[in-house]
Amino acid sequence: MSKRLILFILAPVLIVLGALGLYARDPAPLDAESFAALYTEPAPSIDGPRQVYHLGHSLVGRDMPAMLAQLAGEGHGFASQLGWGATLRSHWDPDVPVNGFEQENAHDKYRDAHEAVGSGAYDALVLTEMVEIADAVRYHDTPVHLHNWERKAHAQGAAVYLYETWHPLNDPVGWLTRLDRDRQLYWEDAVLRPALARADEPRPIYVIPGGQVMAAFARALEEEGPVGPLESYSDLFSDNIHFNDYGAYLMALTHYAVLYQRAPIGLPHQLLRADGTSADDPGLQAAALMQRVVWDVVSNSPMTGVPAAFQ
Repeated sequence: MSKRLILFILAPVLIVLGALGLYARDPAPLDAESFAALYTEPAPSIDGPRQVYHLGHSLVGRDMPAMLAQLAGEGHGFASQLGWGATLRSHWDPDVPVNGFEQENAHDKYRDAHEAVGSGAYDALVLTEMVEIADAVRYHDTPVHLHNWERKAHAQGAAVYLYETWHPLNDPVGWLTRLDRDRQLYWEDAVLRPALARADEPRPIYVIPGGQVMAAFARALEEEGPVGPLESYSDLFSDNIHFNDYGAYLMALTHYAVLYQRAPIGLPHQLLRADGTSADDPGLQAAALMQRVVWDVVSNSPMTGVPAAFQ
């Protein structure tokens, strides 16, 4: 076995060991028992429309938050700061440029991240990390900057949500294999637990399980066959990683279910993009399958904070 292949196989283990503080100067991660204890009760109930700030990159995009607002209805407000493959570090540190900043934020929903999160105008901060998540952990101090943003948001009374995303469709390990593996390997053990260990009094950072919903919907399509315009999970994407309108709708449903703690069953599927043009409609049958899959994933994961996951 070549040295290069051995390093490729061991890389995920070494990255996680580093994030867990086994060969790093960072504090040890929150222990598994304390981490699990943060998610033994549901998040505070949601009684009205939410004001949401989205921080991230093109797997957030402009259209998905706009679709979420249409699903949520009157009173839902939102703003964002985006970039091209942007890291949490680049959004936090003014000395680190956000790639594609001017292009991605040339719209009326842009608001400076530090000003927005510190304003107290938002009751939910939804953030995510760059792809590849392994590289983000290894090179860009993801737990440090997740903690920084979490602390700033919680100081203003906002709930904090980590949007779990995905990786390219042609990942050599396998797209579904990575989705099955990475939720705990990276998003929990290498990101959330080390970040929460930095807090004096850890509070839950809830998870919007985008990657898990993608995996569940891919398997539902395999089991049930083509549904409407969707024959396989690749039909959710416009390229090797970015979602198209169908994928944006699936992620908007996922955000809705977590942020509003409600089943998205029966929500509209004929929506507009951020620029006001009509989004591609998945149709009633595909939309119904998406809604069912989303709720099944969200309502069975206590880390979403959704009360149904605790019943």
